Amino acid sequence: MNAFVTRFAPSPTGLLHLGHAYSAWAAHDAARACGGKLILRIEDIDRTRCKPEFEQAIYEDLDWLGLTWETPVRRQSEHFEDYTEALETLRDKGVVYRCFKTRKDIADEIARAPHLTPDGPEGAQYVGAMLAALEERSLLAEGAPFAWRLDTSRAAQIVKNVSGPLTFMEEGAGPKGQHGTITATPEIFGDPVIARKDLGTSYHLASVYDDALQGVTHIVRGEDLFPATHLHRLLQAVLDLPAPTYRHHRLITDEAGKRFAKRDHAVTIKALRESGETPASLRKRVGLS
Repeated sequence: MNAFVTRFAPSPTGLLHLGHAYSAWAAHDAARACGGKLILRIEDIDRTRCKPEFEQAIYEDLDWLGLTWETPVRRQSEHFEDYTEALETLRDKGVVYRCFKTRKDIADEIARAPHLTPDGPEGAQYVGAMLAALEERSLLAEGAPFAWRLDTSRAAQIVKNVSGPLTFMEEGAGPKGQHGTITATPEIFGDPVIARKDLGTSYHLASVYDDALQGVTHIVRGEDLFPATHLHRLLQAVLDLPAPTYRHHRLITDEAGKRFAKRDHAVTIKALRESGETPASLRKRVGLS
């Protein structure tokens, strides 16, 4: 049996809040219960939003919460060449294409035919198309910026032809109580951006690559990321990467029943610490013994 390896992978775009604490504890406790290990990974590919002071605060908060993790810590911003290599693999397999359209172009296109683009986990399920070679060469010669999109339909068909239906194992529960062996339906994303114009990669590609590289066997995370699992399983399969087991957990909410989120200026761990709360009191507050 493989050793239990899980991870906590925050982005340093703000201070951690109580929801982060619960997720970190869930991963840490699961690893400890199985005699496994917890990896801390800093997902800082967005260099405009990620700040060094927030990264330092992550270490301070997690240490105060009583967590321990393997070192050294992998910082994604130091490994863009790895994600470029993964993108090249997808290109070699013919499952990505350049998309030169702006967000406005796509929004206008969707507005003209909204019935053709139902909503998905990241907005409308936009499905583009590879340009004719001549048109693409012309745009490249002009220096037009582009993103790489996954040809989801083609990628899924290739995987199905090779290994049959795509599934994943859920040991926790999805938002609707999904549990056990689940059929992956990556088409809910349409053709998602796999490499952004400004980054050359994406959360989806970098996260999937790093989970495999770091030997993660179990992914413990909030149920809000359950939909992403469908896309991640497709990327794992087409990149010939191992499939981890998933344990999605409930989300921590405030008194009004609203989930904690950085964008809503949720009460931070730092503020709770400075107000006199203790790790024990916070664990009790989120329902952990």
